[in-house]
Amino acid sequence: MIILAATPIGNLGDASRRLIETLESAAVVAAEDTRTTAHLLRALGIENRPKLISLHDHNERERSIELVAEAAESDIVVLSDAGMPTVSDPGYHLVSLAAEQGVRVTAIPGPSAVITALAVSGLPTDRFCFEGFLPRKQGERLRMLGELSGERRTMVFFESPARLAASLADVVTVFGAERRVAVCRELTKMFEEVRRGSAAEVAEWAADGVRGEICVVVEGANTRAVSADEALAQVRSLVASGARLKDAAGEVAEQTGHSKRDLYQAALTKPSA
Repeated sequence: MIILAATPIGNLGDASRRLIETLESAAVVAAEDTRTTAHLLRALGIENRPKLISLHDHNERERSIELVAEAAESDIVVLSDAGMPTVSDPGYHLVSLAAEQGVRVTAIPGPSAVITALAVSGLPTDRFCFEGFLPRKQGERLRMLGELSGERRTMVFFESPARLAASLADVVTVFGAERRVAVCRELTKMFEEVRRGSAAEVAEWAADGVRGEICVVVEGANTRAVSADEALAQVRSLVASGARLKDAAGEVAEQTGHSKRDLYQAALTKPSA
């Protein structure tokens, strides 16, 4: 059996009793970083020293074969560095292969940066989507945001502190200055902070530099009507990332309800800010 076990995202006090009991008796642990897992065992006061096997982005496909074969005979605990394995962390290919081969997979639920950020954001929680890390390159990031410009659900992203300011500036460009945003950093840790406001306000705050582990929560579209200027900005961001103007106008028109022809003509004739 494969046991996906959620680990603390910052505060060791969030380790569940079930997690501790499982680690105290585990014979084999597949870990995203064996050094991090060894530190966690010590920090939790666990005397058991299971066999630690690395399972990370670069070896997961190959290693999953041997792990699934072993899990058919005995239990294997799977840990990421923080939070739930498979959620923007290794484990997906392992679970997929186990499901194909009929090997049981279960989970020890626990801390999740995605759910925690959503809960404290102050934005709607009834419908949401998780989009992982935003692309590093601006063109790809603008393209991704453009594709999400009509997304009505609340969106949750991970982001590097080094790229946060640039990413929030792109959110302003694509979603508009007034789109509500919450930046959640160092969740569950001593210096936890949640900065809420319009995209423009939060982008201005982030321009001075932000440290720590970061989740960005963004309001979905159409909780308020998308203005013509916001729609035009979305068209331009798609074009800047490589889309044809005709295609970009059509995509934004479908998502916002604005006229494809009007958006196309405005992009040709109205100078950008």
